[in-house]
Amino acid sequence: MGNEEARARRPDGPAAPGDEPAQHGGEDLDREVAHDLDRNVDQDLDQDLDQDVEEVIAAVLTASRLLVAISARALARIEPSLTLPQLRTLVVLDSQGPVKLAALAAALGVNPSTAMRMVDRLAAAGSVTRKANPGNRREVVLELTAEGRELVAQVLADRHAEIAAIVARLPAGQRAGLVHSLHALAAAAEAPPVPPRPAPPPEPAAP
Repeated sequence: MGNEEARARRPDGPAAPGDEPAQHGGEDLDREVAHDLDRNVDQDLDQDLDQDVEEVIAAVLTASRLLVAISARALARIEPSLTLPQLRTLVVLDSQGPVKLAALAAALGVNPSTAMRMVDRLAAAGSVTRKANPGNRREVVLELTAEGRELVAQVLADRHAEIAAIVARLPAGQRAGLVHSLHALAAAAEAPPVPPRPAPPPEPAAP
């Protein structure tokens, strides 16, 4: 009878020495299960983040392909013999003014010999001039000709018109979100922003 009473009182009293391993084992199991859950949650979050990054990359690549296609169409309409790398060279010279060959190569991300071959072809086409640097006769300064500037202006205007037509089809709310996202992308790439064109003057009213 005494043993039965002792067994009946044991759950309300302090744990018996024989019960401690089972209690600690349960706590260890709980901690292990919680650790596994945390690890699974972290893995799921990492996979979600990776998926988000891949979706952004795919969207940027799609937009990049669209913009390259727009530039190619502008070239085909204005000057079919001009290539996209040549147009980029002309745009750099147009935006930076007279520059030395090394500066042009750095802006294009190519070596000087590649830049020189590009300049040779553009000079032969009458778009670029090469002059000796007054401060150092051994250096050559590159500059657009009047024809080269007009060519750049025409191609960029044609490209601008096609992009404007595409943007006009977007709802106003999506345009604002697109501007914010593209500015964030340019900032992350440390790319200098392109200032917006001034709005064209209103057409005079008919008499």
